[in-house]
Amino acid sequence: MRRHAFDRMMLLCSLLWMLWGPQVYAEQMPFRGVWIATVANIDFPSLEAVGDPLRQREELINILDSIQDLGMNAIVFQIRPTADALYYSELEPWSHWLTGKQGYWGELSNVFGEVQDGYDPLEFVTTEAHERGLAVHAWLNPYRVTIKTMDTTLLMPNHLMRLHPEWFWKYGEQWYFEPGLEETCDWICMVVEDVVCRYDIDAIHMDDYFYPYPLYRTAIPDTACFRLHSRGFTDIHAWRRDNVNRAIESISQTIRQTKPWVEFGISPFGVWRNQSRDSLGSVTTAGLTNYDNLYADVLYWIRRGWIDYVTPQLYWEVGHRAADYQTLAHWWAHAIARENSYAAEHGCSRSCKLYVGLAPYRLGQSTESMAWRHGNEIVKQMYINRTIPQIEGECFYSARPLLQNPLHVCDSIRAFYK
Repeated sequence: MRRHAFDRMMLLCSLLWMLWGPQVYAEQMPFRGVWIATVANIDFPSLEAVGDPLRQREELINILDSIQDLGMNAIVFQIRPTADALYYSELEPWSHWLTGKQGYWGELSNVFGEVQDGYDPLEFVTTEAHERGLAVHAWLNPYRVTIKTMDTTLLMPNHLMRLHPEWFWKYGEQWYFEPGLEETCDWICMVVEDVVCRYDIDAIHMDDYFYPYPLYRTAIPDTACFRLHSRGFTDIHAWRRDNVNRAIESISQTIRQTKPWVEFGISPFGVWRNQSRDSLGSVTTAGLTNYDNLYADVLYWIRRGWIDYVTPQLYWEVGHRAADYQTLAHWWAHAIARENSYAAEHGCSRSCKLYVGLAPYRLGQSTESMAWRHGNEIVKQMYINRTIPQIEGECFYSARPLLQNPLHVCDSIRAFYK
């Protein structure tokens, strides 16, 4: 009897959320977001706050207050940078970027950690962000296990890579899940389902890190997996794209089956393909592209209705020789309109929104081109966005450099959003 009553209550909650949940932040469009990167302590926590829950709370409050003051309505908070967790998880260990030692809040914590001092960063940031009218997009990196500065000795003895080394390969100085394995896709979906089920987030977000950025004269070590699990493919490049396609479709289904009001967004590298390789590509000469190098066919995901928004990282200035900002902003707008139209014609009821990723971290840097060293390139790009109807907002990378107010960009953004 008790179980039936619980099931009825959960069904009622789900129905109420289906009616109310998706509308909470609807009035806050256009999208105005900020990425909060945790890998290598880029934005949070500071090195001084690693392992210190009280200081981390204070830093998060300061970040959220500052973001709210700029007129933003969303944060993209990185919760899984390297197959670890900035939230309580029974699947993956606490991130060492958060605690100082992977899996532990202090030497006496249990393996995979306990919530220290009642502090779960994702729960805390979600509560505090929502109180400030900020939507929370939980940012996960699907395949990356280490970055260059991480040694595998940092991994816990019962880390998944130690338990199932056959699921992983090393490329350059970094370790990755093998995307060609069903086990990899199943694991990522399990992690996503866990987060979506237990936290009051508004979206799951993934950026440009699918297959690794190519290294000079270094082949991806997946030929053995391709031979064993080719699924009928004879072209390894097409097989790699299909691996990522299958993961995106499965993640999308997982989210929609768990909480259909939670969105799924992708922030890809800014160039899908160059027109020299594909008539549908952009008039650019980028050295690498999503489709050809990262095996992320973002347009296909839009066409199939698997993602709710796309935020291409247009981190180049207006007039850039290889990848002009204005050219790419218009290209993505036309591409989104075309793929949404195709999806609708083929019975898909969901359309994909377009936001644009901007790069305030480049402002005022002595190593950058003149456009970034003087004037206000970011606000110039925001004005361009307002001339393109398909662009419904922007997201800024990332919190720490943005809030340092280079070239008074925060003052300009605040005035722009009034």
